[in-house]
Amino acid sequence: MTSEYAAATRQRREQLRDFLRTCRARLTPADVGMPTVGRRRTPGLRREEVAVLAGVGVSWYTWLEQGRDINVSTEVLDAISRALRLSEPERAHLYLLAGLNPPAQAGGARGAEVTPELRQLIDAWLPRPAILQDRYWNLLAVNESARTVFGYDDVDHNCLITFFTNARYRAAHAHWAAVAPAVVAAFRADAAHSPADPEFARLIADLSSVSREFAELWARHEVGAHTQAVKAVHHSEVGDLIFDKTTLAVADRPGWRLELYNPRPGSGTGDRLDRLLGAGVGAPA
Repeated sequence: MTSEYAAATRQRREQLRDFLRTCRARLTPADVGMPTVGRRRTPGLRREEVAVLAGVGVSWYTWLEQGRDINVSTEVLDAISRALRLSEPERAHLYLLAGLNPPAQAGGARGAEVTPELRQLIDAWLPRPAILQDRYWNLLAVNESARTVFGYDDVDHNCLITFFTNARYRAAHAHWAAVAPAVVAAFRADAAHSPADPEFARLIADLSSVSREFAELWARHEVGAHTQAVKAVHHSEVGDLIFDKTTLAVADRPGWRLELYNPRPGSGTGDRLDRLLGAGVGAPA
């Protein structure tokens, strides 16, 4: 164990001790439905009361709060989270301090509505394309420029499925075959964060059954990342359009990403984009 790793581990355990003590101190027995027994010299719940509420041994909980080197499980951390009435951000913080990756929030951002502020931002990006997607790459919001330039229509609900199955979308992307491996590698990296999520498994199985190209790329087990990239498309009305893509995380929506496209300087894309949207023509053919 390197000295830097040992120092980081020691600091994390110290923070875990202080965090659990603070969370204990803000609760009373009445808050959790327990009777108050005996004289209490310190505020909040006692360690043994937290242990009872969480269904763990008093000694084990004491060792955890003292920051000792003990094994912890997700089930136990969840039980302690419930006992201490932790919020979702606090629960994730407890996981990190205990040395585990926080699980995705229950249901993730699935079902959460796109706020008016996000929709306004996406529309304000016009005449440049903007796309909002969730952790499964489902399309949550697309501005008119993205529809016109990239060929999205009402039947397109998932970026990955569209990438492999929408013939019009594929034909418009000049370098489709070259970027396909990187697309699948990035999706594998996203899916790896939630290995037990049935929605990822369903999407992968469904797409593998209809796209041999996806199935072959998925079998490579390549892993990539979302990076700033160049996206080139060919539109039948105005010719080649080249964009610099920047991907931003939406802080209060876990798993949501905002993709913003800027015309690449010197490519003439800005002028062609203005003509395209000004003419009100349809999607690439």
